Amino acid sequence: MDRKALAEPPPGSPANPIPLPKTKKTLEAYYAGKRLESPQGGHLDILGIREGSTGLGRVLMECNTSSLRFVLRIPKATKTEKADIKKLIEAGEDLFCPRHGDDQRLTKSGKNWICALCGISYGKS
Repeated sequence: MDRKALAEPPPGSPANPIPLPKTKKTLEAYYAGKRLESPQGGHLDILGIREGSTGLGRVLMECNTSSLRFVLRIPKATKTEKADIKKLIEAGEDLFCPRHGDDQRLTKSGKNWICALCGISYGKS
């Protein structure tokens, strides 16, 4: 039996989710809180959101018809977004996710200000 064939879990399994295309339309729908359609038919249910070590966010989802797992990679914060958040931190203002809007506050995780729906760090204090 070939050991390399068993080394990587099958695509769509919990250990190896299938990447969703990171199109502008998909990201805008996610930021707006809309339910994303699955490539397999049906819809995607959010299972968890993780902060990536490189600044990317990862949203783990599962298709409600096929039970395949998918991952949506959220781009890291831009310099403009970070600069805007830094100004708000210095002014002592409430911090909201620049992508999700006034409905989603940023939360503190260590020294970072993170959006719980993006998994993105927008600044440090």
